[in-house]
Amino acid sequence: MAEPSAGAHGVSDEARIVRTVTMRLLPLLILLYTVAYVDRSVVGFAKLQLAADIGLGDTAYGFGAGLFFIGYFLFELPSNILLTRVGARRCFARILVSWGVVTVLMATIRTPLAFYVLRFLLGAAEAGLYPGIVFYLTRWYPQRHLGRILGLFLMAQPFALILTGPLSAWLLGLDGAWGLRGWQWLFVVSGVPAVLLAVPTLVLLPDDLATARWLSDADRRWLAAALSEEAPASHAEAGAWRGVFRDGRVLRLALAFLPFPLAVYGVTLWLPTLLAGGARDLSTTGFLFAIPYVFAAVALWIVPRLSDRSGQRYRYVIVNAVVAAVGLASSAALPGMMLPLAALCLAVFGLYASQSIFWTLPPAMLAGPAAAAGIAIINSVGNLGGYLGPFVMGLIKGQTGRTTDGLYVLAASLAVTVAVMVTEPRRARHLR
Repeated sequence: MAEPSAGAHGVSDEARIVRTVTMRLLPLLILLYTVAYVDRSVVGFAKLQLAADIGLGDTAYGFGAGLFFIGYFLFELPSNILLTRVGARRCFARILVSWGVVTVLMATIRTPLAFYVLRFLLGAAEAGLYPGIVFYLTRWYPQRHLGRILGLFLMAQPFALILTGPLSAWLLGLDGAWGLRGWQWLFVVSGVPAVLLAVPTLVLLPDDLATARWLSDADRRWLAAALSEEAPASHAEAGAWRGVFRDGRVLRLALAFLPFPLAVYGVTLWLPTLLAGGARDLSTTGFLFAIPYVFAAVALWIVPRLSDRSGQRYRYVIVNAVVAAVGLASSAALPGMMLPLAALCLAVFGLYASQSIFWTLPPAMLAGPAAAAGIAIINSVGNLGGYLGPFVMGLIKGQTGRTTDGLYVLAASLAVTVAVMVTEPRRARHLR
């Protein structure tokens, strides 16, 4: 009997296969990235106690917090190339153990220099997780499903930040328990889960379609055929990843992505400081910190589905980047605390909605090892923005005494994203 072809599967079969893959992969990947995002963001709350303990000023904190992204930048591309050679399971497990250990070591900080060194090492240890997972997902989902799936995966970020506020406030309240300061509890409790998750990652995560035992042979063939039909011809061959350094499309996307981490981390790592001045206590600060990220979760649920349905990618990135810029500028200009917080909710909505759509663009241009390298390069350049955002916010706070002034810079940076997206060739504007 002839084997069923990829075309023999109907719409209901396609939905079933995509649902099976999603249920098998996404919960674990979301959990990994949630833990990663908690680890990288708790430093904003740790600063509330840590700064006084080790003599860390605002400018020094901004510099040190941003060093995470320099480490990430330097080690991200090698990590993604390694992933294509050793497989996702071992690569992700290695990342989990190394960043968990470094996070726990953050509890030993006694000087600003130690803070700088460990923030850099944390970035180097975690490098490759986010772009690695994005690349990994592009090898399981056709483009017509990718926006929604990336939106679901990116929900790990707001989930982590919604958790970070109340959790950080509670752990800081343990100050003195067992001889540890509250900020030390914060680093220990957030680092240990990463190490523990290495085991289920090795056991449960398949490297590719061929090792996914929960897919039938027919379903595996259909999915492989669907992915093959969409794979771009350019850079598809093995070893072609070196060519992405000369690919103008990759360089333009890297420039367009740069303002997103700049704005996201500029807000995230300084938001506890912004809120602490108007909040009554740590619990209130933690609760208020979580509010904007509820809007981020809503954005990631709604906007990618609309983009998948319409096939419009660039338009959704542009519109939501403008929304984010308006929100950031309004937050800096409005009086009081609640109106600026409401404007930040708008900004965060736009930032997360834009990013979820943005990451559908690289796999529509690149395939195979080149896609892994291209995604890593784009995210590496973006992580320079992750360094600049906290540093610029700290520098402006040190010069003017007002943290909110830095939000104008974050808003202005998004003009770069809009300019690049608007000027992209017309042939690329309807990528699906």
